[in-house]
Amino acid sequence: MDTTRAMTRANYLDALLEHEFPVVRQSIYLNHAAVAPWPRRTADAVARFADENVARGAARYAEWTAAEQQLRRDLAAFLNTIPEDIALLKNTSEALSVVAHGFPWVAGDNVVSSDEEFPSNRIVWESLRERGVTLRQVPLAGAPDPEAVLLAACDGRTRLLAISSVQYASGLRLDLARLGAACQARGIAFCVDAIQGLGVFAHDVGACHIDFLMADGHKWLLGPEGLAVFYCRGAWRERLTLHQHGWHMVEDYLNYDRKDWTPAATARRFECGSPNMLGIYALGASLSLLAEVGIAQIESRVLQRSALLFQAIRTHADLELVSADRPGRYAGIVTFRHRRTPTPELFQRLRTGGVICAQRGGNIRFSPHFYTPLEQFDRALDLVVG
Repeated sequence: MDTTRAMTRANYLDALLEHEFPVVRQSIYLNHAAVAPWPRRTADAVARFADENVARGAARYAEWTAAEQQLRRDLAAFLNTIPEDIALLKNTSEALSVVAHGFPWVAGDNVVSSDEEFPSNRIVWESLRERGVTLRQVPLAGAPDPEAVLLAACDGRTRLLAISSVQYASGLRLDLARLGAACQARGIAFCVDAIQGLGVFAHDVGACHIDFLMADGHKWLLGPEGLAVFYCRGAWRERLTLHQHGWHMVEDYLNYDRKDWTPAATARRFECGSPNMLGIYALGASLSLLAEVGIAQIESRVLQRSALLFQAIRTHADLELVSADRPGRYAGIVTFRHRRTPTPELFQRLRTGGVICAQRGGNIRFSPHFYTPLEQFDRALDLVVG
């Protein structure tokens, strides 16, 4: 009976994904670490919202607001927290800036991070130099215990550890629970850029002792650009100085005639203006698919795809794997180089052959998602080896 049920579930999932992702019939899409294609239901949600705007304008704005609140609940469920801890911002960079320029720094403080971070998670900390705050970038390449290396760089003036759950170029995945527990024990705030991991594996902000987490919706969450989740632990909400103000961030935000105001008690205090309703409908639809499949199933399928690519790359003498391939050290990013073919030339060959991927750090980066057909890997690698 269990076998029959499992087969039925697998058949249903295959049919669902074939329907939701027609992109697989047009290209070999291995670029979810950059910008992901939408599921069909997301496009349908956007079309319905557009049609409603054309036909009725904002006549149903109350329902739009209900969709906004539902998205907060859905994102909170993904992070195992409460909706009051969730803000909807424009992008990861904005959320990082809210933390960096709202944090109660004292001259001489430092931030510890890695030397592999995307510019968003570097520039924002470097911008604090004039306030006497320094950024310590720790080399992680080849480190057998990257968490230990990061923690060893922390001292008595370290106020915050800023790290990505998965490094965008190498694909290195870090042990967030270990880092978070160590930060909590040392009184160091823990800030996680989750853009390369959220949507692939669980990010439990409580279990990992995360104080701040941010991620755009347009990568592994399969949503649109222009909308990001920002989680702020409740204990930190009023400790971050606000630098953006507007009608939407106040407590009594629907009372337009009120002259006095206070920031909202919830994370809405970080949202200064009108919400991105189009993005809200789109991301809400994408999250409904992820919830339907289940994050455990998604993680299993993504890791399976990465492992298959690791195995295939290792069989070719001309290919060198850059990503860490130890269990627990990777998610959906597989980075490699060709020993004889220059990366720009190889990248162009792949693009011409219908493989959508990326160049990062002088290497080729593949990033399949849970729906990517396994048979497409052979076709992509045939183009790689020529």
